Amino acid sequence: MRLAICTDAWHPQVNGVVRTLSTTVDRLTRRGYEVELVTPSQFFTFALPGYSEIRLAMAPRFGTRRTLKAFAPDIVHIATEGPIGWSARAWCKDNQIPFTSAFHTRFPDYAAVRTGLSPSHFWPLMRRFHASSEAVLVSTPTLADELAGHGIGHTRQWSRGIDDALFRPTHAPHPAMRDLPRPIMLNVGRVAVEKNLTAFLDAKVPGTKVVVGDGPDLAALRARYPDAVFLGALAGEALASAYCAADVFVFPSRTDTFGLVMIEALACGVPVAAFPVAGPIDIVGPAGRGPRSTLPVTVGALHDDLGEAISRALRCDRMGAAVHGASYSWDRATDQFVGAISEALLRRKMAREQRDMVAA
Repeated sequence: MRLAICTDAWHPQVNGVVRTLSTTVDRLTRRGYEVELVTPSQFFTFALPGYSEIRLAMAPRFGTRRTLKAFAPDIVHIATEGPIGWSARAWCKDNQIPFTSAFHTRFPDYAAVRTGLSPSHFWPLMRRFHASSEAVLVSTPTLADELAGHGIGHTRQWSRGIDDALFRPTHAPHPAMRDLPRPIMLNVGRVAVEKNLTAFLDAKVPGTKVVVGDGPDLAALRARYPDAVFLGALAGEALASAYCAADVFVFPSRTDTFGLVMIEALACGVPVAAFPVAGPIDIVGPAGRGPRSTLPVTVGALHDDLGEAISRALRCDRMGAAVHGASYSWDRATDQFVGAISEALLRRKMAREQRDMVAA
C-alpha cells in the first residue's frame, strides 16, 4: 500500500498530534508500508496568531498537489483541517483518490475560546471538511458520539499508546521536584488558554503545583502564580522523572480529544485528577476504574470540583495506575489505523467495481 499522510502539525512542534503521527509513521515504515509525508517543513510558513511556535504552510496548494501526484498514493490520510489538509482534500477529490481524515483537535472549541464566538459558528466548516472522507479517525468512543451529534457520523476509533521503555514508574524523581512540599500536583502540556490551567492553579488544595511545558501564557502565569513551579518544556528521561516525582497528575482541560499526557502519567504510576469530560472519561473512567469500570482499583478521580478530584486521586492506587497506563500500546493503535485505512481502500475498490459492472 502506498499511503500519503498530509498534516499541518509536524516537527518541531511538540504536542500530542505530532507525537501520534510521528510514532504511527515509524510503526508503518517498520511494517513495510510506503509512506509519503506532506508537512509544513516543505513550504514557506507563517506563525499562527497567538501560537508563535505553530507555523502553518503558506499557499501549499501547488506543492501539495505536486508531491501527491509524484507519489501516486493508493490512499491519503489527512490529519488536520489546516491549509495542507484542505489542499490535500481538494487534490483527492479532483483525482478520485480515497482519503481518510482525523479529528485530533476540537477546533470549534479552541476558536470559540480565542474569538468569543459560539462553537456552533465553526461546526459547519468541520462537517464540510470531513464529509467526503471515507472514515474520520477519532481517539475515543465519547468523541465519536460527540461528532455524531454534530453531523459527522462516519467515524472509526484510533487510540493512542505510550513509549513503554520510557514511561514507567521506576525513574528517580526529577531533581527540581524532589524536595518540594507534598503532595506534588503536576500538569504537563502547552501553557495556553484553552488548556484551562487556571482551574488547576486556582484550586484550593495543599501542596505544590508544578507545570511542565511552554506556550504563549507561560510568562503571564508565572507572574500571576508565584507559588507554583514552572519548569518549562521537558522531554525524554527528564519528563519521565517529572511524572515519577508527582503524587497526582492534574488534567484541567475541557477541550482535548484524548490527552496523551494522561496515559504517560498513569504509566509512571501517577493517578489522574480531571473534570468528567471526554478524554478523561475515556481513560480514567467515570468511577476512576477505567472506561468500562472494570479495573480492580481506582487509578484516578473525576469531579466537577477539581480540588475534590485531586483529593480523591491522591488516595488512588499507584501500581494500578501504572498497569492501566502500560496497557495503551502504539502497536495496537497502529493496527486500528491500518484497519481503518485498509477498509476505506477496500470500500472504494468495491464501489468502483460495482460501477464498472453496471456500466458494462
